[in-house]
Amino acid sequence: MKVVISGTNRGIGRSAALKFLNEGHEVYGLDLLESSITHDRYHHYIADVRKVETLPEISDVEILVVNAGVQDEDSAIDTNLVGAMNTANKYALQSSIKSVLFIASSSARNGFEFPNYSASKSGVVGFMKNLAWRLAKDYKATCNSISFGGVLTESNDAVIKNEKIFSEIMEVTPLKKWTTVEECADWIYFLTVINKSMSGQDVLVDNGENDLNCTFKWPNFN
Repeated sequence: MKVVISGTNRGIGRSAALKFLNEGHEVYGLDLLESSITHDRYHHYIADVRKVETLPEISDVEILVVNAGVQDEDSAIDTNLVGAMNTANKYALQSSIKSVLFIASSSARNGFEFPNYSASKSGVVGFMKNLAWRLAKDYKATCNSISFGGVLTESNDAVIKNEKIFSEIMEVTPLKKWTTVEECADWIYFLTVINKSMSGQDVLVDNGENDLNCTFKWPNFN
């Protein structure tokens, strides 16, 4: 299938692109940076998702993964929310589309990160639900988002490489781990290729951090 993924230079986006390539799909990557992937079925475009005019013309897109994002507070809204809307509006609203997936964040659920970042990812989930309704009605396509908690990427090195802070994070993470980018790619592939029936949903993948932290206290209860 013809797959478009934004933010493919590194991290989750790069891993997702490699997953689709390994499964035999044709992948078109969008990023501000040069390509870090060499493959005969990979096509790379330098593009800024904040600026619609820089998005290349790619026809008959079947799968769209809206991944490009930043943690920088100054550009979080423009990149994470407006950029996601620009990308989806450019490639999703056409008859070849089969599935759209937005990469949101657990911060969209709990608000526990930088203010603009949390707001941007909450906005992504809201926009996803609106687009899911439109795509189901007009094209019978699925549209969801996935909200990862901690992921082992370069952008999180500030805490991953800080032994004290990462130890504190693990104390409130029931599975005592963060998600790898390869596992993220497996989730992305499942939700866009294998899933045919779920739409309009935000899937939380956070190693139990949000829902499995028991705060109930009682004598002899642990």
